[in-house]
Amino acid sequence: MKLIRLLRKASLWCCLFCGLTACQSTYKVTSATGRRIPIDSTLDAAPDEQAIALLAPYKQKVDSVMARPLGEAAEDMERDRPEGALSRLVADVLREAATEVIGHPADVAFMNAGGIRASLSKGTISYGTALEILPFDNSLCVLTMKGSALLAVFDNVASLKGNGLSGASLRITADRKAREVRVAGKPIDPDRLYTVATIDYLADGNDGMDGLLQYEERACPPGRTLRDLFIEYVERETAAGRTLRAPASGRIIVEP
Repeated sequence: MKLIRLLRKASLWCCLFCGLTACQSTYKVTSATGRRIPIDSTLDAAPDEQAIALLAPYKQKVDSVMARPLGEAAEDMERDRPEGALSRLVADVLREAATEVIGHPADVAFMNAGGIRASLSKGTISYGTALEILPFDNSLCVLTMKGSALLAVFDNVASLKGNGLSGASLRITADRKAREVRVAGKPIDPDRLYTVATIDYLADGNDGMDGLLQYEERACPPGRTLRDLFIEYVERETAAGRTLRAPASGRIIVEP
C-alpha cells in the first residue's frame, strides 16, 4: 500500500509539473515545503519490500550487463589535475582513436578532468566501471589546427592548472601560463597544421577550452562515444594479455 500511495503522489506531481490541462482543472498547489533526504546506508534499515520485489527482475538484467568483466587494472588511477594517471590514460585512448578518422594517431589529445567522473581502482574493470568513469555520451572529435591556434589551447590548459594530455608536454608557471610546450618532443611550429583528438564537448569550446574553436577542419564520427572507445581499448589490452597500467607521468609540470 505504501508503494501505491507513493505512485499516486508521483502521478499528481507529474501532472502539476507537466502542465496537463485535465490535472490543472482538478488540482491546485496551495503550498510547498522541502527537506533533504540523505540517500545512504540508513535507508537499508527499513527497505520497502514491495518496491524491492517490483524492481528485482529489472535489477537482475541491469546487474548482468554492469558486471560483465572487460579487463584488469594493475594499479589505482586518479583523474586529478594537473595530470592524473586516469586523465593521461583517457587522453591516450582519444589520441589513438583518431586513427579511425585520419588513418594514424592524432598529434595531441586533450581530455577534461571534469568529464571523468570516478577513479579507476586496481582489479577487475567491468562495464559498470566504465559507465561510472565515463557516464556522459561525449564523442570523439578530430580537429586540424594551425600551430599558432594550438598554442592558445595550451594556454587554456595552463589556466586550468592541467588537464588530460597525450602526445605533448608543457610547463605551467606560477601565474598559470604555458611555457616549454612540446608536441612529440619538439616546439610547436606556428605555421604547421596539427591534428588534435578530443571530445565534442571540448571541441565546442566548453570547460575553459575555447582555444579549440580555432580549428581549420573538424571531423566527429557519429556514435563514437568516449565510453565505447575506452571499453574497446580495455578489451583489446585484455585480448593481448595485458593489464591496464598508468602512462608515464611528467607531461605537465607545474611550477610552485
